[in-house]
Amino acid sequence: MFFPGRKEGLCMKLGIIACDVLKNEIEYLTKCNPHFVYREYLEFAMHEYPDEMRNTIIDRINAIVGQVDAVFLGYARCDSLDDIDKAVKVPTVKIAGSDCIEALLGPKEYYAEKKKCAGTWFSSPGWSEQGVNGLIKEFHLDCMEGYDPQFFLDVLFQSYERCLFIDPGIGNTAEYRQESEDVAKTLKLKHDCRTCGLDNLKAAIAATEELGRQADLRRMHCAQ
Repeated sequence: MFFPGRKEGLCMKLGIIACDVLKNEIEYLTKCNPHFVYREYLEFAMHEYPDEMRNTIIDRINAIVGQVDAVFLGYARCDSLDDIDKAVKVPTVKIAGSDCIEALLGPKEYYAEKKKCAGTWFSSPGWSEQGVNGLIKEFHLDCMEGYDPQFFLDVLFQSYERCLFIDPGIGNTAEYRQESEDVAKTLKLKHDCRTCGLDNLKAAIAATEELGRQADLRRMHCAQ
């Protein structure tokens, strides 16, 4: 039924499918938005298998056809997600950037930090929460029977110099920073901190909302 005077977008339904490393930032930005009616966070370790990750994400987005008007995909390109919006059945917007760190810092600041210190391990709140156990899981070091995972961490990070904690201003900064410092200590790296904004995430969320408004407007016109 068409309701004269109803503003387009009021009835849009949006979904979130994202990497759990970015869950804190995404929830901070969307927790009070009633239009996001579906939320699903996928395991961060899927990045080690880019093709499988892409197929899983496509399956999860296509599984909610008819439930939402658009999906905010909480991933950057991540090696396998170029043009993923053309491979799914629901209008989808991903975050600009090559990976989750560039998604937070933006390309200019990301590469500036790499230039400042090529051997940098970037630690966002999500990565800080995962801690050393997250690294062991990411690199499958718990599958090496008879070996202490610390041995392989020492090998993997021997060319690194610092761990850089990125504070996006979402709260709990002291807790996240301490977790990041604990990781740096285990990896035998110096620890630095810097802040960043959430402009890339906000832009992708706004684009998702625009797709939702367009879908709701089409429904309004069809109901006339």
